This record gives sequence, C-alpha cells and structure tokens, in this order.
Amino acid sequence: MTTNDPTEALALRKAQALQMGGPERLARIRERGALNARERIAHLLDADSFFEIGALNHSDVPGMEGRTPADGKVCGIGRIHGRPVMVKADDVSVLAGTGGRIGGRKSRQLVALALDKGYPIVNLGEAGGARLPDIQGSDGLSSMTVGTSLARRMRKVPMAAAIYGECFGSPTWHAAFADFVVQVKGSCMAVSGPRVLEVATGEKVDSEELGGWQLHARVTGLVDRAVEDEEECLRAIREFLAFLPSHAQETPPEAAPSESADEAQARQAGLARLVPESSRRAYDMRTLVRRLVDDQHIFELKPDFDRSVITCLARLDGHSVGIVASNPLFSAGAMGPDGCDKCTSFIALCDSFNVPLVFLHDTPGFFVGKSAEQKRMPGKIINFVEALSLATVPIVAVVIRKSYGMAYSNMAGPGMGADFVFAWPGADISFMSPEIAVNVIRPGAAGDSEDREQKMRLYEELHEAAAPWRAAGLGYLDDVIAPEQTRDTLVRALEIARGRRRAGIGEHRLAMWPTSF
Repeated sequence: MTTNDPTEALALRKAQALQMGGPERLARIRERGALNARERIAHLLDADSFFEIGALNHSDVPGMEGRTPADGKVCGIGRIHGRPVMVKADDVSVLAGTGGRIGGRKSRQLVALALDKGYPIVNLGEAGGARLPDIQGSDGLSSMTVGTSLARRMRKVPMAAAIYGECFGSPTWHAAFADFVVQVKGSCMAVSGPRVLEVATGEKVDSEELGGWQLHARVTGLVDRAVEDEEECLRAIREFLAFLPSHAQETPPEAAPSESADEAQARQAGLARLVPESSRRAYDMRTLVRRLVDDQHIFELKPDFDRSVITCLARLDGHSVGIVASNPLFSAGAMGPDGCDKCTSFIALCDSFNVPLVFLHDTPGFFVGKSAEQKRMPGKIINFVEALSLATVPIVAVVIRKSYGMAYSNMAGPGMGADFVFAWPGADISFMSPEIAVNVIRPGAAGDSEDREQKMRLYEELHEAAAPWRAAGLGYLDDVIAPEQTRDTLVRALEIARGRRRAGIGEHRLAMWPTSF
C-alpha cells in the first residue's frame, strides 16, 4: 500500500514495523505460551519508557524489505527502576529471528552508544543464528563479523542476557559475553542447532541434551539462573541490575531496608545456634547469610553450579555487597574446580562494578582427588588467588567454624589483601583438621593404652593450636567477634574500608578478565 502523503506514509511504515512477522507468526508464539519481542521489552522496562531506534530498518537483500520489519531486531533505550538501559530483543517472528546485516549493524551501534553513555546492556535472545544466504560467501561473512564493540566492552557497563526458545549463534555469543545470564527452562543455548550438527558431523542429539538448562546451570556454569517462565526471567534481570551501578565509574545505588536497624540486630541473637558445634555436621549456610543481610534477602548467582560454595548479591545497611560463602551442606564446603571458577567469575564481576566482597569461611579445604586433578585443580585454585589479589574493592572475611589449608588463603584469609579478617570464638584454623593431622603425624590404629593417650594428647594440642587466639594475639586476625555481632561488625568494617579517597570506586583491574573460562 502506497501514499503520497509523507505523514500517512510514516504511519503506515510504523504500523508495519509493529506487526513484526505478521498475525499468524505472532499467534504461534502465543500458542506456545511465549511473549513476542516487543512484549518482552514492555515487561522488562518501566512502563512507557521505551525509546526505539531503527524501527524502520529492513534487510538490504533486494526483495526482502517487506518480510523483515526492523530487520528482526527490536532495539532501543528504556528504563529499569528509573535508570536508562539499552535493550535488544531478537524477533523470532521474522525469519526465525535469524540475524541480518542491518539488524546486526543496528545492534553494534547501540552497544557502542551504551558503552559511551554508561547504560547497562540487556539482550533478550531467541534466534537461529546468522541469516542464510546473507552470510554466505566471502563478502557475506566479511560483512557480518561480531565486531569489536562487545569484545572491547571491558565491563564498562553491566550486561545481562536472556535465553528463550532456541538460541544458536548470536544470542549464544551475547550470553557468553554477559555478566548475568538467565535461561528459561525448555530453551536451548548452543553454538549450532541439532539439524546443523547432524548435517555437519552426523551426530544426533536433541535440543535439551545439546544446550538445555540443566547442562548450563549444573555442568558448564554458563548460566547464572535457570527459571520456570519468561516473567521470572525478566524479574531476575531487573533485580540483578538493581544491585549494580549503571556503569563502572559510579557506586551501586543504595536501597533502604524495609526493616529497622533494631529489627535486623534483634535477628542476630540466635546466629550461633544455626551452626552445629561439631565440624562434621552439615548445615545450610544460606540460612546464616540471610540472617545477616538486609531483609534476609539474597540474590544467588550460579546456585546449581558447585553447590559447596555460595556466591550471591545482597545488601548490608542499604549497600550492595557480594558474598562468597562456604556451604557445608554440599561436599562439607570443600569446593572443586568448578567452585574455583564460580568464585573467580564472581570476584571479577564485583570488582568491576564497585561491589564490596564479604567472605564467610566454613571449609575443610579444597576438594581433592583424581577427578579434580583431571579438571586442572591447581590452575583453578591459582586463578582464584590471582583474581582475589587483583581486586581493589573493600574485602572483609569472617571464619565462621573452620578454615583449613589453601582454602584459608583463597577465602581472603590473612595476607590476601582483605581490609579486615575476623573469626568467631569457636573457629578452627589450621593446615588440616586436628583429627586428620593426628593420624598423619602418628599413622596406624591406636595400639596399647599409652599409644591412645599420646594420640589424645596430640589431638588436644592440635585442637588448641587451631583455635583463633594465637592468630589474633599475633595480629594475623583483626579480631575475634561474638556471632551476634557479625552483622554490625561487617557494616562498620565495610564503611571504614570504603574510605574517602576513591569514594568506593575501584581500580577495575579485573575488567578484562574473561566472562567465560
């Protein structure tokens, strides 16, 4: 339909863009219980805040103009909690969401704008990769490379990515770049789809096995949260961004807790009872962490990836903090290679965006054995140490019940650059547990009564030496604190550690640390 009236022509073209791939394709999206690209953006952003860029874009392939509204990518600037964000959504109703040259160029230009202006980036992915035959040939491939804007992001702004439906190619790359990735259960994220894989290699695999949420949340660690539906996905992105600044040159926004300071402090009275006295008894560290933080609310990242360690965002006295905490409920709190990767990634995130770090120890050391060595355990441990040593945000550590071996260093123990290191009165700190050390020093089963007595005396000596008093007396620990004073100590220590000179802005030495490794 054509018209000679420019105003009418504009209205017609805008209406065509809003129709996306047409009523039939939009109906098929609704039938599977999904939102379309524009609905996802509307649910993500504050109401009526979306400012679209490139709505009149279309493919540059002759004859495809009418079939490619917005060239399959809905992009623009909106607001989340009143702060500007750049958002891009793949439109699966347009040629299965495959990427064309014009849509790709629009996306790269907006990323560059977001980096320059200090806006977080959100990518809502559901696409079948690059569009064929557009990318075929030397000219096609040369015109549709990834580009340098994302590759040189250097964590100047936070980046979040959502995985819906089937995501191959571009949405997978965006997720691998991102600081926070949410995958909706039932979706697939992979380099190429099952059909391409079968044609190219002969391998037959279904989407769930190839790139489902259980693989990425539990095995690869490429996904930070797996959620039940699209609404939960968008809420998770909004909440994640609320803990972070809009860009690396500012501190995270403060958020007043809904409870009073007296209410929060009253909750600390029973803190010690949450932790069994025996180091062999398990408990869920999440319960303790929630008791410490504002409104008892934590936002976990990678909760299903090496569950022996918790990495979560929370608030203390209104300020964002990143918490790394051993969890004795899983593997007694002994983290393996994946746990090291999880902690390293989290440290890089927090240090890049000026989020102070709190370490809570209750670990028997690292998980050792043949399988750990096969996954390059020594290198993973040292990557963790390297990241910690480069961090410049405030760091405070507390030994809750035990901390043995190299893990004592990795969890920001003395000499590792923490601003303050504290311990509870009942904490055990040593190279290994007294029970194991006795049998290393005096191997073999106890023989006569004299041998048993010697072993008992040795155990008592080692147990006494592992108590925090010697380390505190010699200045390795800054203090031994009563459990009920942990929250107040953390709040005051972090306030001091923020200092006045840099106003809470770090040096961002980890900004170029890979988001996936």
